[in-house]
Amino acid sequence: MTLNTPNDSIDADPAAPVHEARLWRDDCWTARVVKNEDDEGWAVEMIKQGEPEPALVGPWTMGRDKKNPKPLDVSAFHTLVKTACEVLRRHEQQLQAQLHKRITVAAPSGRISVTLDIVADEDDPYAVLGATDAAGEPLASVRVAAGFRLNAASAGAWIEDGYRKPGG
Repeated sequence: MTLNTPNDSIDADPAAPVHEARLWRDDCWTARVVKNEDDEGWAVEMIKQGEPEPALVGPWTMGRDKKNPKPLDVSAFHTLVKTACEVLRRHEQQLQAQLHKRITVAAPSGRISVTLDIVADEDDPYAVLGATDAAGEPLASVRVAAGFRLNAASAGAWIEDGYRKPGG
């Protein structure tokens, strides 16, 4: 009987389920228990299928012999998938918050929402500055530099200037 190493199993068919002590793959996720390079313990990596980097790397429990890692099981795997999904969701929310800003200002015509949506184009990054009235009707939209700073003062100045492109 030949035992597969974790690398043999993972390379055989990247979509096939694997349920081994140190390698568990199912539902587009792979959990791999690896030697922790920082100390004498173990770590677990959670890798989403098709992604080059792990979504989550964390410490892994030692087994009863205090030398080898505790084997993966279905319960631990599902907990790890849930945690890795949460990490990815938070990362996406943080990225969205960096690329989309919204501020509401009081103007003579009523409350106006001003948004700044950054388009992170590798060659030509830019942002779109937009305004909507209290009913959600678009009032204006202009292209601005990706580094445009949206705050109450810049939004108010843009509105007062008749929605002309700032600095231009």
